[in-house]
Amino acid sequence: MKPFTVHTGLVAPLDRDNVDTDAIIPKQFLKSIRKTGFGQNLFDAWRYLDAGFPGQDPESRQINPDFVLNQPRYKNASVLLARENFGCGSSREHAPWALEQYGFRTIIAPSFADIFFNNCFKNGLLPIVLSAAQVGKLFDEALAFPGYQLTVDLQRQVIVKPQGEEIAFEVQPFRKFCLLNGFDDIGLTLRQSDKIKAFEAQRLATKPWLANTLAA
Repeated sequence: MKPFTVHTGLVAPLDRDNVDTDAIIPKQFLKSIRKTGFGQNLFDAWRYLDAGFPGQDPESRQINPDFVLNQPRYKNASVLLARENFGCGSSREHAPWALEQYGFRTIIAPSFADIFFNNCFKNGLLPIVLSAAQVGKLFDEALAFPGYQLTVDLQRQVIVKPQGEEIAFEVQPFRKFCLLNGFDDIGLTLRQSDKIKAFEAQRLATKPWLANTLAA
């Protein structure tokens, strides 16, 4: 997992409440057994005017020019502004996969659905909760100023606005540790690989018949 330390990026304002995971990555794209390739179908039903299906060439699609991510001023945005209850709906982990693979590193909203919130941290995304008033002001500024960027400093737990004003945010210490170091669940486990190998060796030494069971 890619570590998150300090990130500066263009802000895209998605001005909708209750954006559910089926809107983030529609159900037909969950058929893939791979963990990659979902970025091109992020917000598929909103980004395109035609119906999407797995394996489709995005260059052949009909773009919806009114959707925020299709507007030239938000091209290559990597900071997403959202409204209340972002990521509600089903628990599909494909939703943070799609956001991260599109290019987003952080999402700022007044509230998130719990499962989606947890899945973000496990996949290298930083979800930040601010008050509705703070998020509303960021929306106003992002809409008013083309090229509007924010810097997110996870170590200091602050968002730095273009004029230098800082907004503090909270993050649970263990989640912060994992993001700063790029540790997903597998990475955390592999930190104990020496202990795991020692345990397996000791177990086989005392119970050698397990070797045959494992080989089978």
